[in-house]
Amino acid sequence: MVKVKGINVYVDKSGEGKQAVLLLHGWGQSSHSFQEVRTFLEKSFTVYSVDLPGFGLSDKPNYPFNTADYAEVLKGIIDELGIQTPIIIGHSFGGRVAIKYTSLFNEVKKLVLVDSAGIVHRKPLSYHVKVYTFKFLRRFFSLPLLKKYKDRVLSKFGSNDYKQADDLMKQVLVRVVNEDLRNDLPKIKCPTLLLWGTNDYVTPLKDAYIMRELIPDAGVVEIKGGGHFSYLDNLPYFLRVLAVFFNEDK
Repeated sequence: MVKVKGINVYVDKSGEGKQAVLLLHGWGQSSHSFQEVRTFLEKSFTVYSVDLPGFGLSDKPNYPFNTADYAEVLKGIIDELGIQTPIIIGHSFGGRVAIKYTSLFNEVKKLVLVDSAGIVHRKPLSYHVKVYTFKFLRRFFSLPLLKKYKDRVLSKFGSNDYKQADDLMKQVLVRVVNEDLRNDLPKIKCPTLLLWGTNDYVTPLKDAYIMRELIPDAGVVEIKGGGHFSYLDNLPYFLRVLAVFFNEDK
């Protein structure tokens, strides 16, 4: 456990290589989701698998974090453990945190974004109607005589991630998913690999190409047929691509 920003954050360390690699999982996951990747990397690197605050064995945030707060937690971990110029691999929400951290501190050797979050698209009218309907119903069913029906009615709204989160993590989720990181991407100076599933409908493939255009030194590798967890959908290919990227300019 590493204490950062007043909370305990779990970090699993394995391997004894000179180069450090940090693994950052997606929303609702934990460091365990990168188990097979960690097993591969620890043969050549020192690997730090982080349970981000609110997930796995780590404490929940002590207030509704935004992406910068998570980046500061990562900075605290790196400083506390004396990690020098790590490679960072971030999946989905973990990619969002990696983008913010790298843009703020630029102490990263290489960055790998896997089906990463961070691009916010304009919402259709139907989305806004649904949001305002939800807000109205939440107030309406807060009336004393209707409270007992509140959870049943409101459970029909929101994503699975939102439904499964407690009140604090719901606030965190709303904050982070509405942060568009396009302005952060040009600040990333290290070589960046964008690994993406062609069938990812959570963070679509077009997001990878938006990121590629905005990050000064970035390339996209598509994982054919892969979904949002593309690294698990074709693990052997994913690991081969990682090996090539890590060995470049070694």
